[in-house]
Amino acid sequence: MTGKYGVMVCGHGSRDGGAVTQFAAVARGIAERLPDYDVDSGFLEFATPIIRDGLDRLQAKGHKHILAIPGMLFAAGHAKNDIPSVLNRYAAEQDGLTISYGRELGIDPKMIRAAGDRIREALVGADDSVPMHETMLVVVGRGASDPDANSNVTKVMRLLWEGLGFGWGETVYSGVTFPLVEPGLEHAARLGYKRIVIFPYFLFTGILIDRIYDHSDRVAARHPDIEFVKAPYLNDHPLVLDCFAERVMEILEGTNNMNCGMCKYREQALGFEDEVGLKQESHHHHVEGIGTGDTHAHDDDHSHDHSHDHRHDHGHHHHPYPHADHPLGPVSMKEDSK
Repeated sequence: MTGKYGVMVCGHGSRDGGAVTQFAAVARGIAERLPDYDVDSGFLEFATPIIRDGLDRLQAKGHKHILAIPGMLFAAGHAKNDIPSVLNRYAAEQDGLTISYGRELGIDPKMIRAAGDRIREALVGADDSVPMHETMLVVVGRGASDPDANSNVTKVMRLLWEGLGFGWGETVYSGVTFPLVEPGLEHAARLGYKRIVIFPYFLFTGILIDRIYDHSDRVAARHPDIEFVKAPYLNDHPLVLDCFAERVMEILEGTNNMNCGMCKYREQALGFEDEVGLKQESHHHHVEGIGTGDTHAHDDDHSHDHSHDHRHDHGHHHHPYPHADHPLGPVSMKEDSK
C-alpha cells in the first residue's frame, strides 16, 4: 500500500469514448502529481468503471480512508447530491471505511490561466488585423438547474474578458438553463464586433462539445462578415491537473469547504425557494455503468453533460426547473435543431 490514504476521482461519465479516454488521461495526470498516494477513478453514469469499482480497488489495496474529489468544474447537482450520495451509501456498507469528500475546481486563478491559454491558442490562427477591443468573447457553460453554478460561468467569462482585454463578453449555455448557444450567438452577432471567440468552458469532449461547435458554425454561416473563432476546451491542461491535486490536499488540510453562501439547497435563492433542504440522493442509477456508444442511447437524450429536457422529470425525480418554458432555453441543444 502506498501512503495512508487512497484517492478517488469521481467523474460524470459519457457515452462518448473520447470523453472517457480524456478523463482517464486527467486521472493519470492527477496520480503523477500525487506520487505518495494510490489514485483511482470511476464514473457516475454511462461509462465504466463506475465509482464503486474504483472504491473497491482502493479498499483491496488496504486503504481505510479514501479522499474523494468530484472531477467537475462547478458544484451543481452532480457534485452536491449525486456523487456524495454514492459515496455515503458505499461507506455505510463497509466496515471501518472513511471517505472524505473534497470540493470542485471552482473559481481558481489556475483555472482562469488555463482557460486564457486555450483562448490564446485559438487566436494564434485568427486574423491578426482585428484588435482585441474589436473582438467579443462568448463563454459556453454546461448549464445546470442551479443558479449558483450558472453564475460561476459568468464570473469566469468576466475574468477572461477583462484579463485578456476583449471588447465585450457574454455567457451562454449548452442546456438546462438559458440562453442556449445559438440564440446567444445571434444576439452577440448584432453587437457589431468584427470577431467572436467561442470558448466552451468544459473539461472534456463529448456530444455537447460537438453541438456547440456545430451551432456556432450555423450562426457563422448567417453572418459571413464576422470572423468566428472556436477555442478548444480545457482538457488536461497542466494547470487543471495542478488544481485537481490541490483539491485532494485541501481535504487533508481541512480547507476543502465548498462555497455554500448561494447554494439553493441551503439558502432561499431567488426563484428556487422551495428547494432548501431537499434530500441528498443520486438520480443516475438507471444509467450507471451502461457504457459508451450510440447503442446505449435512450429517449431522454442523456449525454456527457446530462443534456435532457428539464421541463419535466422523466421519472428521475429532478425538482422542476422554474424557468423551463423560457423561449431561449432550457431544452438542451439537439443535433437536428435549427
